[in-house]
Amino acid sequence: MMRRWALPLLLLAFALCYLAPLATHGLWIPDETRYAQISQEMLLTGKWAAPHFMGIRYFEKPAAGYWMIALGQAMFGQNLFGVRFASALSTGLSILLVYLVARRLWNDPRKSLVSTLLYMSFVSVAALGGYANLDPQFTFWVNLTGVALWFCFDSRTRNGRLGAWALLGFACGMGFMTKGFLAWLLPVLIALPYALWQKRLRELLGYGLVAVLVAVAVSLPWALAVHLQEPDFWHFFFWHEHIQRFAGEDAQHAEPFWYYLPLLVGFSLPWVALLPATVKQAWLEKRTASIGFLLLWLLMPLAFFSLAKGKLPSYIMPCLLPLALLMGHALADKLAQGRGRALRINGWLNLVLGIVALLALSWFQLKKPVYEHGTETLSLVLVFVLLIGWIFANLLQAARPLHLWAAPAIGSWLLVALAPAALPHSVVYNKTPDQFIIDHLPELKQTGALLSNDLGAASALAWRVKRADVTLYNTVGEVKYGLAFADAAHHKVDMAQVQQWMNDARKRGAVGVVMRVKGDDEVAEVNLLPQDGKRYEQGNLVILIFPQVSS
Repeated sequence: MMRRWALPLLLLAFALCYLAPLATHGLWIPDETRYAQISQEMLLTGKWAAPHFMGIRYFEKPAAGYWMIALGQAMFGQNLFGVRFASALSTGLSILLVYLVARRLWNDPRKSLVSTLLYMSFVSVAALGGYANLDPQFTFWVNLTGVALWFCFDSRTRNGRLGAWALLGFACGMGFMTKGFLAWLLPVLIALPYALWQKRLRELLGYGLVAVLVAVAVSLPWALAVHLQEPDFWHFFFWHEHIQRFAGEDAQHAEPFWYYLPLLVGFSLPWVALLPATVKQAWLEKRTASIGFLLLWLLMPLAFFSLAKGKLPSYIMPCLLPLALLMGHALADKLAQGRGRALRINGWLNLVLGIVALLALSWFQLKKPVYEHGTETLSLVLVFVLLIGWIFANLLQAARPLHLWAAPAIGSWLLVALAPAALPHSVVYNKTPDQFIIDHLPELKQTGALLSNDLGAASALAWRVKRADVTLYNTVGEVKYGLAFADAAHHKVDMAQVQQWMNDARKRGAVGVVMRVKGDDEVAEVNLLPQDGKRYEQGNLVILIFPQVSS
């Protein structure tokens, strides 16, 4: 029965909890609006080699990830589902990789299905699968390099090895064109110590040349094209996005060495209590080829990312696939042996977390309401539904750990599917500006010029009106490099220039303005604008529509 129903049920869960929620909430700033706009600009202009953000050079990432998001918009429309489809597809393919490599590692249907369910129900994996940025895509390509590496070393025929090494090269090439040189480095960190341990260094050096040639063949055409179009791309991309981020004293998002250790524990939710047993069994079996490979696959990238000065939580997403395999291996053995203690503890731990969250929300709602009474009733009902669902699912595991061991997955999927729609308006209004822009889209589309003081709001505006010509008002942020080019000067205006800019723009047509007003500085920016426009407010967002004036 497990073999017959498990995979169809996992596919159904993927459709309901990964795909269905993609269009239920607006694009989050700053990431989702940025990636939506850059890929849309490629789609509308046909300029596919060098990424541009609202018409400004934006060289922080290569092009292939934007291509995939643009393809989603081309297939499903320039809408929420189209923007997020590439992330959901990449996550779905990573889930498939778990099943395939688990089957190759152990040839055990139970371990394949358990590992797949664990990975698919990690809250971190499911949440990122519905988020439009490059991390799910890059995670898939890195996951594919790890899977291909195991096939490289495990293949028994020459043709099998050649095919696996070629697949590794393809994954490295695509990963490089998605997020950079890390896609080439990470498989080396795994393959080299494994080959030395197994005394197969000669095989690595010989067949590895196949992977190198395929990776170069995949990425070279784009690398040459972007160099010809933008000669400064590689200088900025290599030094700023790699060397400085890894080792620079002024690296962005600097965090301590141990930063990823508690994150890895949190990312394994709702299976945290299985970690001790997983670590113990992996340590006892570390000398077996399969477990040793999985440990290198998990620990070498984790160590590398921990050494880097700049850190973001999503960087360690590629570590979760080998973690799920190790965890699935340990859990399947416990189920076969009838040992449910760790599962029972896991259920109670998640149950307590759910009850604490429910009580905290209830207390805040009574003392200092998070949700406004009357206007946010549906959101409040949804958040209670997901919390009660989480509690009940984990109660089932705690009560019958050997029979209902998979129940926490239901709570996890329910959490990820409903949470975006259950957020309070105070969060939604301020973090998803495209939904507010939709309400006034007809007026904004009729304007001749657009202005915004916030990159997130500006990119949401550009994506919704399908125009890149949004002038940035007194803000630079992450487009500082692109704005330094002489031909980009017209994309920005400061407080000393804005009144003249408004006068000139209104002579040519109506002007639409989207402002984020959070403090005195932003209030001062708004006060410099004319006072005769239509004004709409939602949260800390303000939309102003100024009519054309005679010259």
